[in-house]
Amino acid sequence: MLSHYITITTPLLVALLMGGLIGLERAWHGRPAGLRTHSLVCVSSSLLMLLTVYQWDLLSATVPLEAIRIDPTRMAQGIMTGIGFLGAGVIMKEKLTIRGLTTAASIWMTASIGIMVGLGFYSSASAATVITLVVLALFGRLEGKLPSRRFGRLVLRYKTSDETLHEDIDTLIADHDIMAYHPSYHLEDQGRILEYRMTIFTNDAQNFRKLAGSLKGTERLVEFSITPSGD
Repeated sequence: MLSHYITITTPLLVALLMGGLIGLERAWHGRPAGLRTHSLVCVSSSLLMLLTVYQWDLLSATVPLEAIRIDPTRMAQGIMTGIGFLGAGVIMKEKLTIRGLTTAASIWMTASIGIMVGLGFYSSASAATVITLVVLALFGRLEGKLPSRRFGRLVLRYKTSDETLHEDIDTLIADHDIMAYHPSYHLEDQGRILEYRMTIFTNDAQNFRKLAGSLKGTERLVEFSITPSGD
């Protein structure tokens, strides 16, 4: 009987450890799904797979043997479907910025690790845990150093009577190595204020900050905002 409990408990403890390691990394970066969420996801996935693997032993006393069907893949499919809803809960959209995709992916990966632990594939689960921690801890820094375009949304508001400001703003944007496209216009305050919107991009995110400093010193502007888009 003791060996039976050890057989069942060991995968759950291993799943707790692996899920906890990934959760600690997410909690360190202040993500909404941290230590507890990832630990519970990994342990629950492992527990459900253990039910599938040992259902002959666990259900034989209450369910007729001919009614028991062993198909671990069906349980794994159900787990991943449920994890999809949990992952969607940590994805947040703030204007043009979408946050939480990496945490959602880590939750999905943690569930996969729990499934592997429940099936007894400890080496594969360990390798997946190490790979996940490396991706979360190091690839973010690597992405920040890779050359890539940074996109954002620029909104300007100024008096319609100031007809030359439009051209000055376009020149100022170009001087900061920023490209603009998809402009749109909207009249406010009974036609006295013009709202000028456009999508902008640059190869250096610091150019947005520099542009904001220049726009701040433009007294002819009523209001402006620069909203960088996120991953």
